[in-house]
Formats: sequence, C-alpha cells, structure tokens
Amino acid sequence: MEGGDSSGAGGAVAAAAKWRSDASRAFQYYLDRSTPHATGRWLGTLAAAAIYALRVYMVQGFYIVTYGLGIYLLNLLIGFLSPMVDPELDPSAAAEGPALPTRGSDEFKPFIRRLAEFKFWYAITKAFVIAFVMTFFSVFDVPVFWPILLCYWVVLFVLTMKRQIVHMIKYKYVPFSIGKQKYGGKKGVASTSSSKD
Repeated sequence: MEGGDSSGAGGAVAAAAKWRSDASRAFQYYLDRSTPHATGRWLGTLAAAAIYALRVYMVQGFYIVTYGLGIYLLNLLIGFLSPMVDPELDPSAAAEGPALPTRGSDEFKPFIRRLAEFKFWYAITKAFVIAFVMTFFSVFDVPVFWPILLCYWVVLFVLTMKRQIVHMIKYKYVPFSIGKQKYGGKKGVASTSSSKD
C-alpha cells in the first residue's frame, strides 16, 4: 500500500515537471517570436511601466521598491550604453578583440554593446513585473520620505550619465544608429529614372 502512495507522488512530480517543461518551451517560443518586433516589445514594456506607476500612485507606497527598480534600470542602461570591451579597463583585451577606433586612420569596427538590446528589454520588462508583484506584499512597503529618494536618484542618474558621456567622447563612440547614413537601394534608382521622362 505504501508503494502505491509513493508511485502516485512520483506520478504527480513527473506531471508537474512535464507541465513546467511545456510551459517553459511555450514561453521561449513566444519570446523568440517577439525578437524582430522591437517596437511592439518596447510598447508592451511601456504599458507594464505605466501599470506599475499607476499601482504605486494608487496605493501611495512602495517607494523603496521603486527606488530599487530605478537603481536596477540605471545599471541596465549603463550596460546598454557601454562597449563590450572597455578600452579604459583592459587595454590588452581591447587590442586583441573588437575595439573602438581611437584615431581617424583606424579601421572602423562596429559598436558591440555589453548588454544587447533584446536582453536589455527582457531585463527591464522582468524588473517591472517583479516590482509590480512586490507591491501586493506589505512587507516591502517600508515607510520612507520619497522626495529624498527621488532627489538622490536624480543626482545619481546625472552623475552616472555625465561619466558615461565623458567616456563616449574620450573613446569616440556613439552607441546609437540615429543619424547614421542609410542606403535606399534600388528604390531611389527607379524614382530618378521616372522623373527624367
């Protein structure tokens, strides 16, 4: 009789493991399908951020959770804006691997981020979801004077961004593709030939 109980428990564990595996596979499938849709992904993250902000505003609390979220997001932003190989920290690794050009005569090498856009988006979205769930547990609602936290975060943000911008200027890199030349391909050729007629 005891053997029947243990086999029933083993069957339940196996069923739970199978369900978890199936759920994980389905989640990964939809995550992979979302990869090329950057605008939709970021709009979803913006919606999650708005829902979180509305929740914090409605309950008038959880400011320490929001402060921790802000510090984490700042850390992710620095990783997103930083090159994979930082020439300031390891000049020997910069010489061996992909490096940023430091002179006009240097060969162009593409900017490779320390934190890729997809991982950046995924970490931000996950952080907002976790912070939202934390707002349902009163143990995380530590009473603090939120204007002090806000001022401290703004000062921290300004100092960190100033340091990052100085680093970008010093090593002459731009982590964004905005304003870079884009080529139109054959579309421009067809329009010029039709305008000659």
